[in-house]
Amino acid sequence: MKRIKLIEVRSELGAGTRGASLGVDALRIASLNKGSDYFRRYNAVAVPDLNHVLFEKHFFPYAKYIDSIYMVQKGIASAVEQTLRFGEFPLVLAGDHSSANATIAGIKAAYPHKTLGVIWIDAHADIHSPYTTPSGNVHGMPLAAALNEDNRPCQRNQPDAETEFFWRRLQNLAEPGPKLRPEHLVYVAVRDTEAEEDAVIKRLGIKWIKLPEIEEKGARQLAQEIYAHLHQCDLVYISFDVDSLDSGFSKGTGTPVEAGLYLSEAENLCQDLLADERAVCFEMVEINPTLDNENTMAKNAFNILEKATAAIERRLAKAGG
Repeated sequence: MKRIKLIEVRSELGAGTRGASLGVDALRIASLNKGSDYFRRYNAVAVPDLNHVLFEKHFFPYAKYIDSIYMVQKGIASAVEQTLRFGEFPLVLAGDHSSANATIAGIKAAYPHKTLGVIWIDAHADIHSPYTTPSGNVHGMPLAAALNEDNRPCQRNQPDAETEFFWRRLQNLAEPGPKLRPEHLVYVAVRDTEAEEDAVIKRLGIKWIKLPEIEEKGARQLAQEIYAHLHQCDLVYISFDVDSLDSGFSKGTGTPVEAGLYLSEAENLCQDLLADERAVCFEMVEINPTLDNENTMAKNAFNILEKATAAIERRLAKAGG
């Protein structure tokens, strides 16, 4: 691993609220306003988005725009895989969180024989499937896709054959079968779940670190415990949704939830998690400046991004030197 490579994903097809496609540019503006050269320092690649289809009717009520999302995700997976194969660290800045399924698929495509752990810092569990979704928004489904988990015991929808076809395509992105095992997934700060999600989390025995534990233990101890839990994993991917932050800080995101992380907690947590040499990818998602005034969310997110990137840089320098 020599350098960081930014992978910019402006797709917002998986979100319920419009505007997350502007998140990457909101970060760039926050960087400019801070006088930072962050976006000059790193090479960036933009994955093609298909946001123009949002102006068309969607035909999949239980997985809106899933046909176009599948096309976008193929591009993300391929960009992540190539970046890792070139020995670079992929830092993904994405619109809605459905992108994470593709990031995970890309990591697995680059390292098919290694075991991947996922640390999911988010207000939401994102483990619905077209069979259980209350909204049809695919950003609530990336982990179900990565785990190959339909959660049929809680089925409430009857998706049509075409929806099922594309859902299988998402589950088998880059290579067939699950990319992730439930025991290698850790939820951090998740606090807004539906009954179907609670049932599948319990059934699969997924580790779930809630806010009181975060406040009690602090970032460093938590990071150590999370990595101890993931001791069987060769590689770890950290996925950070800005709605993991308390809604007092996170107005500029589609689904803010109260009682979340403070900015300092999020900064420390991302830094400490990225200090471990098994961390091979970091992703930040769901900044929506249209719901914000004065670009506050992106300013806060950019501070977290800078601290997270500095932690990756320190580690790469140590490994290289």
